[in-house]
Amino acid sequence: MNMDSFFRTLLRPDREEEPERSEVATAANLLQIGEFQLLQLAYYGWHGEDMEAEVGDQVFRSYMLRSQIPAWARHYARQIIALDDRGTLNDRDPAYHRYDCDYYKAIPLGARRLAVAVACIALVVGGGILVGSLAPNEVNSVLPPYFNEKNITPPAAGSSPVDGDLRGS
Repeated sequence: MNMDSFFRTLLRPDREEEPERSEVATAANLLQIGEFQLLQLAYYGWHGEDMEAEVGDQVFRSYMLRSQIPAWARHYARQIIALDDRGTLNDRDPAYHRYDCDYYKAIPLGARRLAVAVACIALVVGGGILVGSLAPNEVNSVLPPYFNEKNITPPAAGSSPVDGDLRGS
């Protein structure tokens, strides 16, 4: 693939010069997924397991840069196109969208998870109340030297807080 055909493909992505790449692109468009996802689905369909990241990088790099399409990917693309030709292709089937985030179904929290969460919150709140009740009830000053009520004696009745320092002696 030279640079001229690369730019033509960028300008018109629906037009593919190589027939095998055209099959993969057509199948991906029929399923409304990307070509890499189609390669992942084809790998899973052929090998029965998900494609590892390293294998996926190699396959996609050889597909995009050297236009080398594995036989299992061509086979899968032709199956998709044949299903579409017969009118039996369901492009919304979750099996085709197993790698899409939009089709991911979150598992709802069950009663067991809710009970565990409530128990954890109750444990934290109850523990905080218990620790607070065990703390000493003495009031300490906030700043050093941390006096408490036993260390501070109130001034005697009738005397000023300052013992004659302001009176001129």
